[in-house]
Amino acid sequence: MEKFELFNKFNNPVFVVDNETLDVKYYNNAFKRSFPDFTTLKKFSHKLNCDICLLDASDLEAHSPVIQAIHSKESFVTHVSYQDKNDYKYYDINAIKRGRGKYNGKYTIIFFVDVTAEVKYQNLLEEKNKLEQKCKMLDEDIKSLESIKDKAQIQALKMALINKISNIMRESIDLDSIILPTLKELSIIFNAFRAYFAEYNVHNNIFKILQTLDEEEKGMAIMFDSHVVSEINKNKISHTPCMKDFLSAKSFKNISQRIVLPIYHMKELLGVVVLVSRQKRELNEELDILENISSQLGTAIVHAKLYKKNLETVQELKKTLEELNETQLQLINSEKMASLGQLIAGVAHEINTPVAAIKSNNEIFSKLIAKIDDEKLSELFKDINSTDKEAIQRINQLVISLKKFVRLDEAELQDADINKELDLTLDLIRHETKHRIIVEKNYGNIPTIKCYPNMLNQVFMNILVNACQAIDGEGTITISTKYENKNLVISIKDTGRGIKDTKKIFEAGYTTKGIGVGTGLGLAISSKIVSKHNGKIEVNSELNKGSEFIITIPSE
Repeated sequence: MEKFELFNKFNNPVFVVDNETLDVKYYNNAFKRSFPDFTTLKKFSHKLNCDICLLDASDLEAHSPVIQAIHSKESFVTHVSYQDKNDYKYYDINAIKRGRGKYNGKYTIIFFVDVTAEVKYQNLLEEKNKLEQKCKMLDEDIKSLESIKDKAQIQALKMALINKISNIMRESIDLDSIILPTLKELSIIFNAFRAYFAEYNVHNNIFKILQTLDEEEKGMAIMFDSHVVSEINKNKISHTPCMKDFLSAKSFKNISQRIVLPIYHMKELLGVVVLVSRQKRELNEELDILENISSQLGTAIVHAKLYKKNLETVQELKKTLEELNETQLQLINSEKMASLGQLIAGVAHEINTPVAAIKSNNEIFSKLIAKIDDEKLSELFKDINSTDKEAIQRINQLVISLKKFVRLDEAELQDADINKELDLTLDLIRHETKHRIIVEKNYGNIPTIKCYPNMLNQVFMNILVNACQAIDGEGTITISTKYENKNLVISIKDTGRGIKDTKKIFEAGYTTKGIGVGTGLGLAISSKIVSKHNGKIEVNSELNKGSEFIITIPSE
């Protein structure tokens, strides 16, 4: 319609509606650009929405702001939103009635002012305010969380340090192994260039540096000023600036911070831990750490001292027991040899008397044989006389060997030929080897050595008798001697049953023989005798193949 053409000059959308027929009579170019998909008023009105709602209207279309503008008896102004595909646009609409008609005017001219940017700006502004408020709240939450985090980290560090030092104390019972690592950890935390533990001596009321990172000061006696002593007596941690850490110490070049940590256990002062740092700071969070460490360190020191004391007591008891066992073995051996000496002396005396008579009779008998005329009878008596003479010599030699074996009058070191001493021992055990065991001698060219022959004969006797008893039926004993590297080496090897466990055979009371057969003292005494000669005795054994005892005695 030409009368509405002037609206084409408007930059904002405008359209004209016939109030009676609700037909759109005109819309300008701006309207076409803003609403290119416009087809009918009905479809268009469905895309518009406003905050005004006519609850008593039975016609659903009456809820559309455009329909309300048309039906309004007066000019109509409102704010609407328009859904364009997936986006919304916002307009201020102004409806004006023009012309004559029963609907308060023939036409309704509706003007649209695009306020989308303003609305979106306001929405963004509101969103921004909300976000800023939210950010502010989040900042407060973050600060709160950071504070909690810092406290948690500090607490975690505390617990980590306390656990680390606790583990150090739990893993060791040695005093140095407890104190030194603890000092190192504390020096790292407090950036200390000096750290030491000074033990308190209640008798002279002074402290003595027991453990320190600086070894030069170890063992030094020290004293503190009256203020520190007062704090120590109150079991309080002293944290003060100072020029020296104790009264007699050298002065520092600069003022340093000194921490004196008293170590108590059951109200008894054990000592102090002293830390000296160039870092100046207040003790706040660290106080409870130091107090916890002080308590744990006090308990650990007491336990370590008790353990050390118990260990020393055990060592003393062990040494005393060893000495008693050795004395017991010596007494048993001395008593045994003394009894054996008395027995042999008595037996020798008892044997010598009848042997002397037999010898005298034998000599008389040999003279009478020469006067017998019967040649056959004379030869028979000569054989008998010769046999008796050999028997007498054998008995005399046996008595001499027994006396030499015991040698009760030989208590000093003597030069002895060990080859001869072995032969002497073999003579005394001939009853064990006769008709059953072959004795092979591989004697070397050895010098005489300084020794106690009677004692070594005991060793040879014990080993040789054990070898004979270890051989079931027939077997072989091989005795070898040699001299090398200024040591005399004697080897006694048998083809017996062997020894199952060679680790305990030199222990007193241990025996591989049956009940009532062995006392378990023979090899224990032998080991002590060899040790007395500064030598050593070793054994190699294999079950069912035999054993070999090797005795090494230095010649110097």
